[in-house]
Amino acid sequence: MRILIVEDELASRKFLTHVMTSYGECDAVEDGAEAVLAFIEALESGNRYDLICLDIMMPEMDGQEALKEIREVEKEHDIPLKLETKVMMTTALADPSNVMEAYYKGGASIYLTKPLDVEKIREAMVELGFLKKSIE
Repeated sequence: MRILIVEDELASRKFLTHVMTSYGECDAVEDGAEAVLAFIEALESGNRYDLICLDIMMPEMDGQEALKEIREVEKEHDIPLKLETKVMMTTALADPSNVMEAYYKGGASIYLTKPLDVEKIREAMVELGFLKKSIE
């Protein structure tokens, strides 16, 4: 599995990279513009990302705008809805308008509020279909 981590804050980026490497190969970038470029490069090289962990609040280009551009690139490449890259939006804001924007306008697959922890991420990976739910 290939994962792109998009996070401007160094500690959060390192934490996410550390946790997500147990699920697959990770690349990390610092803002939305870099995310769009990395996404396009991966797509055009035939080595697409399976998951993007995308922070909402970032300088230059925020996560909402990056996600809109990524979805546009997928449309331009005729990628069907069911094969779109899964996107885990992350934010420190539990603002309902951000959630609505991420899901309904942006096409996010799941939305997590910070602080993130290993269990919250694991549950998201199960919900996204990357992991099987463990029987306890």
